[in-house]
Amino acid sequence: MPASTILLILLGLFVFILIVLGLYAMGIYNALVSLRNRFKNAFAQIDVQLKRRYDLIPNLVETAKGYLKHERETLEAVIQARNGAASAEQKAAANPDDPSAIKSLMGAETALTGAMGRFFALSESYPDLKANQNMAQLTEELTSTENKVAFARQGYNDSVMAYNTKRESFPANIFAGIFNFKEAQMFEITEEAEREAVKVSF
Repeated sequence: MPASTILLILLGLFVFILIVLGLYAMGIYNALVSLRNRFKNAFAQIDVQLKRRYDLIPNLVETAKGYLKHERETLEAVIQARNGAASAEQKAAANPDDPSAIKSLMGAETALTGAMGRFFALSESYPDLKANQNMAQLTEELTSTENKVAFARQGYNDSVMAYNTKRESFPANIFAGIFNFKEAQMFEITEEAEREAVKVSF
């Protein structure tokens, strides 16, 4: 067999291997993109429910204000925590693959959960407030929204785990490093108080 023929065969084999490797790399890249988009979409589901929750809280406080005239500090703490959480949520929604933004949201949500817990504990001492029809309706909506947040958060965390597992697996980790696929942050529950939705008994 002439040397030129052997050279052509080797060259063809080399090109074939390059094409196969290129297609394999493209498959890994596309899988990472798909998984990243999936967890971003999952965060969007949390985002919808959090916004609904943030919209309900001022209405709750406004309804309670007439009954809790001497509890101004608690009411202000709720609104302040709500505003902090809403601000952190906007930053996280703008960039769900930024771990620091998700961590800030987790901290703000923990603070809001604590403030809401104190608010409802205090509300228990006011029978007239408990009997208020508007308050009962709002708390029911809030409880429903809390449950939806918990469900959406579970879906998000599942998507993040799938993405991070793929990102850390060989050889995908090589491509993740080359193409800057950063580790995603789970939306974890950091305190025992957050393990349950805000409970109300109106």
